[in-house]
Amino acid sequence: MDRFADHLRAAPQSRLQRGAAAEALGLARELSARAQHAEDPDREPRRMPDAGMFAVADQITVAGRDLAVVLREPGELAEAVALVEEAQKRAGV
Repeated sequence: MDRFADHLRAAPQSRLQRGAAAEALGLARELSARAQHAEDPDREPRRMPDAGMFAVADQITVAGRDLAVVLREPGELAEAVALVEEAQKRAGV
């Protein structure tokens, strides 16, 4: 997650505009929703806002760390890592 965020921070604006930022925001939203669900399964997760293409790296970092704090099972960690790796591939960074 940190590596993906670092790649996003270093990516040119043109790459972010071509879809990397949208892919990253989707990942941040998914990580955030999973963290919220783990903390309170009976509550509807709040949707992470779109703070702009230059903020998505920070959004991934925050959402990923929030999720890491609440993970309970080793399989959950592996699933989260796979989500990040797949999003990074699709983003092309």
